[in-house]
Amino acid sequence: MRVSAVLCEHDLKRYSDCCEAADSVLDQTHDDVELVLVSDGDPEVCAAFCEDYGESVATAHDVRVVCLEENVGLLEARNAGAEAASGDVVAFLDDDAIASEDWIERLVDVYEERDVPAAGGKMTPLWVAGKPSYLPEEFYWLVGVTHRGFADGPGEVRNTFGSNISFRREIFVELGGFESDIGGRTGGANLQGGETELCARMAAEYGHGVFYQPDAEVGHKVFEYRTKPRWLLDRAFWQGYSKRGMEVLVPESTGEESDFLDHLFSESLPSRVRGLVTRPSVTAILQFVMLFVFTAAVGAGYGYGYLRWR
Repeated sequence: MRVSAVLCEHDLKRYSDCCEAADSVLDQTHDDVELVLVSDGDPEVCAAFCEDYGESVATAHDVRVVCLEENVGLLEARNAGAEAASGDVVAFLDDDAIASEDWIERLVDVYEERDVPAAGGKMTPLWVAGKPSYLPEEFYWLVGVTHRGFADGPGEVRNTFGSNISFRREIFVELGGFESDIGGRTGGANLQGGETELCARMAAEYGHGVFYQPDAEVGHKVFEYRTKPRWLLDRAFWQGYSKRGMEVLVPESTGEESDFLDHLFSESLPSRVRGLVTRPSVTAILQFVMLFVFTAAVGAGYGYGYLRWR
């Protein structure tokens, strides 16, 4: 099975991180991998791709470079990469991620063993400046990492993170790819949910979500600014706003948020209370408090979204 991994870049400032992501694709254990590099409207990035991953690298590896004339945003850039891809499966990776060497092999196992339209894996944290002691694992999703309570093990979920998700290319094309309007370009500032919207359409059309294989791991770099309380609270607020927007624009995409809250209040909080009683610590207290703070921030964003998305 041939797999095309699509990696997009729009800014030369992030090029070194993008190269690390690209090299992790070239180092995969699966033997039929195509790397599709998409320059999203930046001539300097395009030139760098051609120089560093051009003819000499393409001879040893299967690399294709796509240069877009204008900046169209991540979702449209991904669609362009998928259109240029030649694989049976198209997988997506972000420029601040590093795939484990057997990432694609694990995804291919899913497709070969199961009749599913899409597969994704686990995002693990790569703390660039150290892990913030106050951030509870239940809210790791704020920094693009699979959170505690996401899934008990392999199985079908609505969607995985956009930096660790793949589709049978034939199905991706039939669905028309990502809907770029669900991504902050229209419909309101900071609206997010491109993967959610696409996977909701996929479930409606094919009766399946994404098969989650936690052994298919991708590391996500958590830069220092993403560990600051102000950034995390802002992120939580706009995530709440996005959830309300998605309820209105894509009603069939809702459900997992309720499951998250159920898990938070029925399992996580009682477990943390027991931990505070048996093993009290400053870190445990901070994380317990931040569970409520982050939940309140998400709720505030949802409330603001309710006023906007009626």
